[in-house]
Amino acid sequence: MQGDDLLDSRYSWGRLAITLAIATVGNVGMWAIIVILPAVQAEFAVNRADASLPYTLTMVGFGIGNLLIGRAVDRWGVTLALIGSAISVGAGFAAAALAGNIAILAAAQLVIGFGTAASFGPLIADISHWFLRRRGIAVAIAASGNYLSGAIWPLVLSGILTDLGWRAAYWTLAVIVVGAMVPLSLMLRRRLPESSAMRAASDAANRALAVSISPRALTWLLAVAGVGCCVAMSMPQVHIVAFCVDLGYGPAVGAEMLSLMLMGGVVSRLVSGMLADRLGGVMTLLIGSTLQCIALFLYLPFDGLVSLYLVSMVFGLSQGGIVPSYAIIVREYLPPKEAGQRVGFVIMATIVGMALGGWMSGWIYDLTGSYQMAFINGIGWNVLNIGIILLILSRSRRRGMAAA
Repeated sequence: MQGDDLLDSRYSWGRLAITLAIATVGNVGMWAIIVILPAVQAEFAVNRADASLPYTLTMVGFGIGNLLIGRAVDRWGVTLALIGSAISVGAGFAAAALAGNIAILAAAQLVIGFGTAASFGPLIADISHWFLRRRGIAVAIAASGNYLSGAIWPLVLSGILTDLGWRAAYWTLAVIVVGAMVPLSLMLRRRLPESSAMRAASDAANRALAVSISPRALTWLLAVAGVGCCVAMSMPQVHIVAFCVDLGYGPAVGAEMLSLMLMGGVVSRLVSGMLADRLGGVMTLLIGSTLQCIALFLYLPFDGLVSLYLVSMVFGLSQGGIVPSYAIIVREYLPPKEAGQRVGFVIMATIVGMALGGWMSGWIYDLTGSYQMAFINGIGWNVLNIGIILLILSRSRRRGMAAA
């Protein structure tokens, strides 16, 4: 380390620990609606597609928030963005707890989703500036906060849901999110030294020469790929609780499977981060997407209790590293000063895929009376994703061969 260069420093790792804690709390807004979906459907007497609408609007808000808050972080830093987001999420949970119909709940979830976004893409973009050699594992750890949140909170909320109902669970979250995130956010006020920023910018410029795709085209290709992979990913993640209810296993079992799936996702993200530091983001993304497609096929023949636990674990271990790989690719090949905006845009596209897939799976269920065709639909979108990744990889290799 030279001068005030802080890349990969002890401070960087300490900042990463704080980032992980914020992400674990802040991302609860993305998962809470999944746990309460069966209770909401029963209380408001709506079909599965309508009951999925609050989740869809959560993801719409989450996607827009990743883009807009990402731009704000590029200009003003991450602390103010996180504090504002924590307050908006707390207010959203309180409003949702008072909702008298599905439309009001969906509108509150839009606010929750927007605020929750600060704890994902913008937070990942921020921590990526503090690492160079270990950026892959650092991004993976930060992104794991999303899955840790999904693994921990469904179990916590299922107990409150059983004893006191979903509204009490939402009031509890309104207090916890604000109380935990605001003081943690104040610990991230330090800005990256200019020497570190210049070193990272030089590295990105050198890597960009290895890909024969313009920055704009690469960003859009990653966005379309993100939609494809996340339509596929959303089927088990969004509907596993409802799927278990339909099979007669109950919502608590579904929440356990979701937690198991997401804990597997944490492991997958960490392993993918280490792979990205060795193989690069594009190859890591291809590996993860291919494994996810294989895992989705396993849901088709199995619906027994033990087999579903196993398949859910396999699915989690397969797909966890996919979304962080997009952020790594952006940071490898695109200008660092635009990291928040470009990471936010690509993450927004993955969220569009999650929102579309969550609604689409409910719609297919209402048409067919089962989730079988919904799984097949997800596999088709996954194949689209793999094709785009192969295109990017071939352009990268072709340029590398030409240079040699």
